[in-house]
Amino acid sequence: MTAEPTPPTPCHPPPGSPGEDFRTTRWTQVGRAKADSPEGHRALAELCTIYYEPVVTFLRCELRDADAARELAHDFFAHILAGGAIARVEQERGRFRSFLLGAVKHFLSHHREALRRLKRGGGVENISLNETDARSVPDAGVLSPAAAFDQQWALTVVAHALEALRRECVTEGRADFFELVKPWLTGDTARGDQAALAASHGMNANALKVAVHRLKQRFRQLLKAEVAGTLDDPGLVEAEMRALFAALGG
Repeated sequence: MTAEPTPPTPCHPPPGSPGEDFRTTRWTQVGRAKADSPEGHRALAELCTIYYEPVVTFLRCELRDADAARELAHDFFAHILAGGAIARVEQERGRFRSFLLGAVKHFLSHHREALRRLKRGGGVENISLNETDARSVPDAGVLSPAAAFDQQWALTVVAHALEALRRECVTEGRADFFELVKPWLTGDTARGDQAALAASHGMNANALKVAVHRLKQRFRQLLKAEVAGTLDDPGLVEAEMRALFAALGG
């Protein structure tokens, strides 16, 4: 009788992984970013890279123009990188998500006002404000700009947690297993397909179920760590997790 393949054991956090230490937060990065130093500049550039898509999503809903949204997002982050907004950030604002949304709303408001002044200015004609004056009165079933921002924010946070889990599995030599069960982590596969997967890989269905369950638990830990990293108050984590799942429609 051939021995039954042993299912992969769950990935364990390497030292310094998000699930091990919540102390290094996005607010920590903001604090570093306030410093006029190479470390501060790197921290700020990282924040801009991570949260670029939520900002673009918000602006695309406001401007109703994808190209204009990306162009203005570049201007917004250039403004941030130049120290135009980050120096005024107060950690007591609590949620980094709320700070960023408020900052881009403020930036867009100034942008619109500048265009209006330009339109009213001496001899300047044919400057269309159709895009930037499109107020957010969404059609039925269409997300508002703020809700779209939250949804993309949630997708970004989930993607970072999933990537952290993938790196853990790769480190432990379980990259193939991660790719096999990833659909169950992201909800892309029906529950009943696990038995078929186990059979196709010569695995015990119950053992696979346990392994997937443990990986899901680790994924949630990493997701919680990612969420905690955007807050300055640990007491807000559960509420922010609920907001995240609500934004994802779950």
